[in-house]
Amino acid sequence: MSADQTNTKEEKDDKAYEQRHVHDVYQQIASHFSSTRYKPWPIVERFLQSQLPGSIGLDVGCGNGKYLTVNRDVFIIASDRSDALARIAAQHHPHSTVVADILSLPHPDAVFDFAISVAVVHHLSTAERRVQAVRAILQCLAPESSNPPKEGGTALIYVWALEQKASRRGWDKGDQQDVMVPWVLRSNRPAAAAAADTPEQVFHRYYHLYQEGELERDICAAGGRVVESGYEKDNWWAIATRPESFSE
Repeated sequence: MSADQTNTKEEKDDKAYEQRHVHDVYQQIASHFSSTRYKPWPIVERFLQSQLPGSIGLDVGCGNGKYLTVNRDVFIIASDRSDALARIAAQHHPHSTVVADILSLPHPDAVFDFAISVAVVHHLSTAERRVQAVRAILQCLAPESSNPPKEGGTALIYVWALEQKASRRGWDKGDQQDVMVPWVLRSNRPAAAAAADTPEQVFHRYYHLYQEGELERDICAAGGRVVESGYEKDNWWAIATRPESFSE
């Protein structure tokens, strides 16, 4: 088997794994998941509020679209791999919502003022695919320029942290970084009716838990430049730009 054939098979296997352990799960839990996601995270809110009126941006992996209403003075094209979640996000007018995979975004290159991708990249199952996902986001941003001097677009990326010792999950340095995280889908029926059969289902989603500095390394490997980064509530985050040296 040639190297190209091996790579193609590995890519198909990676896609199939993510389909089963990420995409299919979100399709099934979309409504319940959406009901638990309503409050913007502070740093994401701050980032969106900092965008200039009239700016055009992306929400890559938008979920139920809870960030689309944070700043009424910008226009956002939201996308999600789950059409069930995308349909929920589409209710937030006047923004636009499409079904799209982060590794195959249907947007023009080098035009957007900003992008957010919150709790998405960590669902990619290999280091290469995670870097590819970051690169796909950066490629959409307006680039920096030195002649004439011009600031480029910025992207805010959030991923789950390995360092969650203080959380109920208890992960920390030295633990396994690739994990399956349960989602309990509870019945909406009255307890008496639900008691007759199984009242809840448990689905398992794949996550890669990022350790300190790993997100910044992925951004650099993708050709981006890290402007700011930090830790918030069991997540690592970073703001990145597309430098002039970025090659498509």
